[in-house]
Amino acid sequence: MIPSAANAEFVAQREDVLDVYKPAYDPLDPQVCLDECSQQRVSETRVPMPVKPGQPARYDYEYERQGVCNLFVFSEPLTGWRPIEVTQQRTALDYAQQMKYLVDECYPKALKIRRVHDQLNTHRPASLDKAFEPAEAKRILDRLDIHYTPKHGRWLNLAEIELSVLARQCLDQRIPDPETLPREVGAWEKRRNSQRCTIDWRFTNDDTRIKLKRLYPSILT
Repeated sequence: MIPSAANAEFVAQREDVLDVYKPAYDPLDPQVCLDECSQQRVSETRVPMPVKPGQPARYDYEYERQGVCNLFVFSEPLTGWRPIEVTQQRTALDYAQQMKYLVDECYPKALKIRRVHDQLNTHRPASLDKAFEPAEAKRILDRLDIHYTPKHGRWLNLAEIELSVLARQCLDQRIPDPETLPREVGAWEKRRNSQRCTIDWRFTNDDTRIKLKRLYPSILT
């Protein structure tokens, strides 16, 4: 059986991403995942009822929308380090600035940075060409080894795990203004980094060749 072109592409990209997670940590060749999400800011229309013994704080179901911010979340799963940046939007220029930050400030001594992220339309080398002069864009790209998760396979991006934890531990509250959000996220980031919470990823290509064997070609005799 010959798999479809879509299946073949999924298999190739999935195996490529899982190969990124195999080697041990090397500070000159770090593994870094990137994900981003929108966060709506909302304010109260009524003062919440405070906490009492045996009773949690209570909030009115009504709220007022105060706009949307974007969060860029990097995750280095083998060391338990994750920088987070809050931006007002997530354009190609914002993405390009994050790549420059990754290269120049996070890993200035790394020879190559193996980076995993999804196929969002701004996650392209062309975004750097929009933001920087050609020589500068090339300098940044030369330090990056980019690996894309397959479509319908974003779960392979380990930064999604960090986003899930962030959502449960920090973003599950009403945050009203652009000043409060970076402060709350920064406090969570500092605490989680100090705890060195790593990701014990055990899903390998050998596992997927069994679980997803229907996507692979087979020889019929």
